[in-house]
Amino acid sequence: MVSAISGETAENREATAAPAPTRAMRADARRNYERLLTEARSAFATHGAEASLEDVARRAGVGIGTLYRHFPNRNALLSAVFEDAVADLLARSRELLADPNPCAALVTWLREIVTHASEYRGLARQLMSVTSDDTSALARCSDPIREAGSALLARAQEAGAVRGDVAITDLLQLTHAIALAAEESPGDEDLADRLLQLTLRGLT
Repeated sequence: MVSAISGETAENREATAAPAPTRAMRADARRNYERLLTEARSAFATHGAEASLEDVARRAGVGIGTLYRHFPNRNALLSAVFEDAVADLLARSRELLADPNPCAALVTWLREIVTHASEYRGLARQLMSVTSDDTSALARCSDPIREAGSALLARAQEAGAVRGDVAITDLLQLTHAIALAAEESPGDEDLADRLLQLTLRGLT
């Protein structure tokens, strides 16, 4: 990431993410914002989380400077792209809080985290890098996930199903690492589930 104009060096900058627009935007700015999100979703799905931001901007019909005005860095764009998926995970965590088996609820939710992290190549690695980094733009997504996971974990710990010294940040790091391992071994469809089972045996 060299600069906001040249692209690649600037992508790795640490900058505070601009939250999704909450105040009125000019119509053309709103159109640019929505086009950038649409093209980013397509690019990340095709090329993974490291897709070229310059290509995203070009396909959206704007300059790279416009992209960086809306999304200060790659993680800010990733955060905006994955907001819907995060909302689904949060809703699912609330449903699972009513599960009569707290340990099974935690396991189910962690499996869904693995599935989410595996949707885009490279996303698991990005998520691992921000699990305990509150300054990252992706923290806007990771913070609510951490809070939801804490509630499910606490319930399992209170039931005596999970050790009391387990922290949600460590558990999420392990979960993202499992997703990364599965991503790098596409021929082994059961790898993620086996690794998750091994991890959970160590928690009880």
